[in-house]
Amino acid sequence: MSVAIKKIAPVSEQLRQYVQFGIDMYKGNDYYVPPLIFDEVATLSPDKNPAFEHCTAQSFMAYRNGCPAGRITAIINNAVNEKNNERTMRFGFVDFIDDDKVVDALFKAVEEWGRSRGMTKIVGPMGFTDMDHEGMLTEGFEEMGTMATIYNYPYYPEHMERMGYGKEVDWVEYRMTVPDAVPEKYQRIADIVSRKYGLSVKKYTSRKKIKKEYGHALFELINEAYSDLYGYSPLTRRQIEYYIDQYLGVIRLEDVCVVIDANKQLVAVGISMPSLSQALRRCGGKLFPTGWYHLWNAIRGKVDVVDLLLVAVKPEYQSKGVNAMIFADLIPSYIKNGYKYAESNLELEGNESVQKQWEYFERRQHRRRRAWSKNL
Repeated sequence: MSVAIKKIAPVSEQLRQYVQFGIDMYKGNDYYVPPLIFDEVATLSPDKNPAFEHCTAQSFMAYRNGCPAGRITAIINNAVNEKNNERTMRFGFVDFIDDDKVVDALFKAVEEWGRSRGMTKIVGPMGFTDMDHEGMLTEGFEEMGTMATIYNYPYYPEHMERMGYGKEVDWVEYRMTVPDAVPEKYQRIADIVSRKYGLSVKKYTSRKKIKKEYGHALFELINEAYSDLYGYSPLTRRQIEYYIDQYLGVIRLEDVCVVIDANKQLVAVGISMPSLSQALRRCGGKLFPTGWYHLWNAIRGKVDVVDLLLVAVKPEYQSKGVNAMIFADLIPSYIKNGYKYAESNLELEGNESVQKQWEYFERRQHRRRRAWSKNL
């Protein structure tokens, strides 16, 4: 059986076919959550995604006997390489049928592309930035995915090992049960921290106002708080503008907590939103004709799961209990909105300070995912 590899041109029609293949791979799967096609195409488009100011990329598709059989994107993030003084490339947006020849051909194309540009190591799956999906699922194949994570079949890790890829880092994810009230110790810590450091919670009912007052500061805080995390790519001003509209335009503001100091400077933020998993499954990746309706219902209506998209705390306030302030504020909103469970999304397995914040909640670690690496 012949396998052909074709480069995907960064034009809408070819990118839509590329994204659609990734969705078609999981038809009939009860746990896969598809992306919105237009959003994924924008991420892969140099004229739309500001990450291309410091990234180069090339997408490939594999065809077996003329039929689509796999896809992968090679990425070089020059900003991260310069920051870490390394020559590392990434692979991402990867899907493939369970066929050695298809998988080998896909990764050969990506590796050769990287070597020809002076790269000495390959890691993935990772995206252009931490805002993109990353980490190949290695545990939790029978758990519903989230809009912020990758789903893949169990045979994917087997192929990575067969090709000589090893563990670079692992992430874990937790599902917490939303308590009936704020845990007493959490509330006590929150009150102490608020008094000791002169901190307070600021709530918003206007997206326009939160964008104006703290939109840029919020993502600058993320840059500061996440700077030392594995593979973090600092967001440029253009990227911040891009994500302000993408995130702050759809979140439910009562599920957002902003912590400020006495001078109204941003100290911490917690952003969560109703799970869109079931709505995205009903959409099948398309906003029209009815996809928007399912998403709108999920954002405005009642679902029983809330996704914890991110928590960021200024470095000088980390490990001082500020996280308790965030969740002491958010938990009453979760209870009011009928959430029964909260999804943590990705946490580096060795990040004990993050995982420690869940110790007062009933929880289970239900997914694990991996970034694989190999020297070129």
